[in-house]
Amino acid sequence: MKTRAFTTTALVCCFMVCLAAIGGIAGKWTGSIKAPDGNDYPVTYVFNIDGDKVTGTAQAQGEPKPIDHIKLNGNDITFDINDDDGNPIPHSGKYYADGDSIAMTVTYQGTKLHTTLKRADK
Repeated sequence: MKTRAFTTTALVCCFMVCLAAIGGIAGKWTGSIKAPDGNDYPVTYVFNIDGDKVTGTAQAQGEPKPIDHIKLNGNDITFDINDDDGNPIPHSGKYYADGDSIAMTVTYQGTKLHTTLKRADK
């Protein structure tokens, strides 16, 4: 009986941690990415939460693009954004609640680019 109560409590705690991470990333985030050519490009990500579903958009140049395949695992986040030709651009990152930031790695044409996003809607 104690094992069942402990397991139930542990699962509820894990669920609450996931919900906190999901709710924590909601909003507008900005940063810049240094391209291989040395230029900095401003980026904006917007994450929306509707129940347990996460959606969003990303914008670097031009119109915002939808974010696809968003996966949250604790504070880790992965997703794709399709380029103008429909090719996925993988993103992976970690949300840091204490610093209100997301450390992001973007893999573009085989090159890993790094950025730190800060919350813009405070």
